[in-house]
Amino acid sequence: MILLLRLLYAAIFAAMVAITIWAAYHENILMIPPLVLNDPWFKATLFDAYFAFLSFFLWICYREKLLLTKVLWFFAVVFLGNIAMSLYVLIALYRLKPGDGADKLFAKQ
Repeated sequence: MILLLRLLYAAIFAAMVAITIWAAYHENILMIPPLVLNDPWFKATLFDAYFAFLSFFLWICYREKLLLTKVLWFFAVVFLGNIAMSLYVLIALYRLKPGDGADKLFAKQ
């Protein structure tokens, strides 16, 4: 199970980095057309994403002890989204000891 999760989150991380680099190469994020910015579904999707980021960040707060670590991960999640989130899970997965199950992934550190 842990190996499958590692592969899954490594694939998510790689895909998100690749698509972000591709998109940045094609268009500046600050140059999004007003038609897109004013679209109701764009706004709904943005709210959906940031509420998911907040939910994930609350899990980080549950797991992490140090305030500085929480603050750094907050900014990483807000600015990098799923890139930071998949990286956090990968780090957590690789910190598990041999024989640990997925239940340890959700435990406090």
